[in-house]
Amino acid sequence: MPNFDLPKTLAELRASHYFDQLQPERTLKEELRSNLIRKLDRKEELFPGVMGYEETVIPQVVNAILSRHNFILLGLRGQAKTRLARMLTRLLDPHMPYIAGCEIRDHPLRPICKQCRDRVAALGEATPIQWLSAEERFVEKLATPDVTIADMIGDIDPIKAARTGKDISNELTIHYGLVPRANRGVFVINELPDLAGKVQVGLFNIMQEGDVQIKGYPVRLPLDVMLVFTANPEDYTARGKIITPLKDRIGSEIRTHYPLLVSHGMAVAG
Repeated sequence: MPNFDLPKTLAELRASHYFDQLQPERTLKEELRSNLIRKLDRKEELFPGVMGYEETVIPQVVNAILSRHNFILLGLRGQAKTRLARMLTRLLDPHMPYIAGCEIRDHPLRPICKQCRDRVAALGEATPIQWLSAEERFVEKLATPDVTIADMIGDIDPIKAARTGKDISNELTIHYGLVPRANRGVFVINELPDLAGKVQVGLFNIMQEGDVQIKGYPVRLPLDVMLVFTANPEDYTARGKIITPLKDRIGSEIRTHYPLLVSHGMAVAG
C-alpha cells in the first residue's frame, strides 16, 4: 500500500485524527453503518452500475447494513449478486490500521490473537502499525464440496509447532484459514449450499459463539467480520442445502431478480 504519511506506531496512531475511528466499540458493522448513513445523507449513489434494483434489492441491502446483519443474496445466475457484494467495499473506511505482521489484521486497541497481545504487552506504544485499503479488506470464496474446515477456519501447523517448540494445543501453532484472515473485513461465500455440512457448522460457531474446535482443541476467535452469502435456490436440492442453524443466524435474506423493465434489460445486455 502506498505511503500516505500514515502513523507507523501505536503512539503515532493515538496522536493522529485516525484514532477517533478506532474506539473499541466501533466494530466493522458499525463502520459500514456509519459510512452508509453518511452516503445516504449526501444522497450519493450507493452501488453505481447495478441497474433495476433501486426500488427492490438495494433498499433491503441498506436495511441489512443498518441493522448490522450478516445477509444472504438469493437469486438465479446473472442477477449481479456477486457484483453487489463486491461493492460493499465502498462503505468501508479508505484506510484501516492493524498490528504490523498480524495474519488476521488485529485491531491495535483490541488484539484477539495471542501473538499480538504478547507483542503489544512487550512493545507498548512502540508497537508497529501497518495499513490496509478498503479493497484489501474484501475476501471472496467460491464454495465447493471439497472445501474443508482447515480452508475456512484453520488447522494446526505441525511445522510451526516444531520450529517454535510449542505444544500443538498452543494457539501460536495455528495456521489461520480464510475467515480469520478476513478479520475486520467483508467475507463473501458464493454458492453457500455447496459447502459441506460440517463446514457450515464451523461458520455457525464463528457467527454464534466466536469460537471453533480445531483438531479437537477449542480456540476462541471473536472475529469482527461481515459475512455475506450468495445462493441459487435452484441448486438447493441438486447440490446441497443450507443447514438450519446457520440459516437461522443469517440476519437478512434478500431476493434478487432479473430486470423488471425492458430498458434495464437492454442496458444490461448492451
